[in-house]
Amino acid sequence: METLDNRPNYFIEKVWNMLGINRTEEVKWGIIGCGDVTEVKSGPAFNKVLNSSLVAVMRRNGRKAKDYAIRHGVPKWYDNVNQLIDDPEVNAIYIATPPLQHEDYAIRAMAAGKPVYVEKPMTLNAASAVRMRDAAEKYDVKLTVAHYRRAQPMFLKVKSLLESKAIGKVKVVQLQMLQPQFDPIIASTETNWRVNPAISGGGLFHDLAPHQLDLMIHFFGEVEKSSGMSLNQGSAHGADDMVTGHILFKNGIVFNGIWCFSVGAPNDVCEIIGTGGKISFPMFGHKVTLTKGDVEEEFIFDPLAHVQQPMIEEVVKYFLGQAGNPCSAEQALQSMYLMDSFTQ
Repeated sequence: METLDNRPNYFIEKVWNMLGINRTEEVKWGIIGCGDVTEVKSGPAFNKVLNSSLVAVMRRNGRKAKDYAIRHGVPKWYDNVNQLIDDPEVNAIYIATPPLQHEDYAIRAMAAGKPVYVEKPMTLNAASAVRMRDAAEKYDVKLTVAHYRRAQPMFLKVKSLLESKAIGKVKVVQLQMLQPQFDPIIASTETNWRVNPAISGGGLFHDLAPHQLDLMIHFFGEVEKSSGMSLNQGSAHGADDMVTGHILFKNGIVFNGIWCFSVGAPNDVCEIIGTGGKISFPMFGHKVTLTKGDVEEEFIFDPLAHVQQPMIEEVVKYFLGQAGNPCSAEQALQSMYLMDSFTQ
C-alpha cells in the first residue's frame, strides 16, 4: 500500500465549511476493482456527492491501482482486498469487479460490518444473489445494487408519466436491444470477460439486460411468471448472443424483449403501450417520446458527466440513515430470476 499526500475534497470541504454544513457524518468509500467502469461512470462521483469521499482503491495489479489513485487524487491504494476492507478509515465498500467476485467480496465486506454498493448484475445468478441477500440480513449490514438508471432524470420522467396515467392503463411493453458484435455502448476492457460466462454469468445480455429488466420491475412491480430462450447465433465466442424474454406481471402487463448482439442493423428501443398512447425511449440515449394519437411530445435530457452520480447520492443518504434503500438486494434479485428464466 502507498499513501498519497493530496486531499481530493479539500476545496469542496472548505466551501461546505463556509456554508456551515456539518460533515461529521461522512461515507468514506473504498473501491474494490478500480477498472474501466470506475474511470468516468462512477469513481469521480464519490467525491462530488455531499457527505461522501473516496479514500482508498484496490486492484490486484498494484501498479494499476497506484496509477488510478494518482490520477484521481485518492489518498490510498491496495493490491489486496482484505487490506482495503480492514482499513479503519473505509466505512463503505463499492464493488466494481466482474460479477464472478461480487458474492465473495460483498460477503467479506458485510462480515466486517461495512455496507456495500455492488455493481450490476448483482452476481452470476439468482442462487448467488440469494446468498448475498441472506448475508446482509445475517450481518445486519446495508446492501445496495447499482441499478443506477432508477435515479437518472430520464427514467424518473418515464416513471412520472406512468404514475400520472399519461398513456392510460398500460397493456404491453416491447423492448429491442439489437447490436453488432463490437459497439461503443459496451464498456471496453483489456480482456473481454463480458463474453466469458464463468466470469460474467453469460454474454453481453448479462451485461446490458440488468439495466432494462430492473427498470421493468421498478415500473411495473411483481412478476407473475416469465420464460425465454437463448442461443449462440454468431459463434464469435462461447456465450449466447441471442436472448428472448417474456414476462407477465401480476398487474396483467405483458413484456416481450429481444436481445441480439450479432446484427448489422442496431436498434435500442423500449415502447410502453397503453390504452391512451405510447411512451418510447432508448436505454442508452437521452430522449423520451410521449405519443397520443397523432401528437408527439419529446423530453430531451442532457448527458450526465457521471452516470452513477444520482444513484450514489441516494446510496449515501441510505447509508447515513437519511433515506430508504434505492435498490435493495431483494429488488435486484428479481432481475436475476428473470435473467435465469430467459437463459437457463
